[in-house]
Amino acid sequence: MASSSSTYRSSSSSDGGNPSDSAVTVDERKRKRMLSNRESARRSRMRKQKHVDDLTAQINQLSSDNRQILTSLTVTSELYMKIQAENSVLTAQMAELSTRLESLNEIVDLVTTTNGGGDQIDGCGFDDRTARINCDGYYDDMMMSGVNHWGGSVYTNQPIMANDINMY
Repeated sequence: MASSSSTYRSSSSSDGGNPSDSAVTVDERKRKRMLSNRESARRSRMRKQKHVDDLTAQINQLSSDNRQILTSLTVTSELYMKIQAENSVLTAQMAELSTRLESLNEIVDLVTTTNGGGDQIDGCGFDDRTARINCDGYYDDMMMSGVNHWGGSVYTNQPIMANDINMY
């Protein structure tokens, strides 16, 4: 305002004319400046509102991304726990099967090392004096007077079977 009054003084003093014309010019400048300031403030409010709207949209997008990541993390954690449980079961089964294999290997070693005597049939550990072969190829235990604890005669080529294990 000080500059407008100094402009007023300088114009009135230099013109030597009518001070009312100068006052109208000053008023016109004030009005133009006031309109310009209003327009600038309106543009500033619009920029501020646009910035707030952009920030709100960014918040919504980040919240959506955050929910999606959280859901993915939950699914991945559940899958990890399921796989870890399966791994524990498989590890226990492997330990049991390793123990069984070790026992079977010991039996095979025992049968193999005692096979040199000539008293056994085909290295199976059956004593020739206590077993005989039927016409269908089964061994009968003569010492037990026809009773076999395995529910019947033992076939010589019958494999040793492990118990069924649910591997799934």
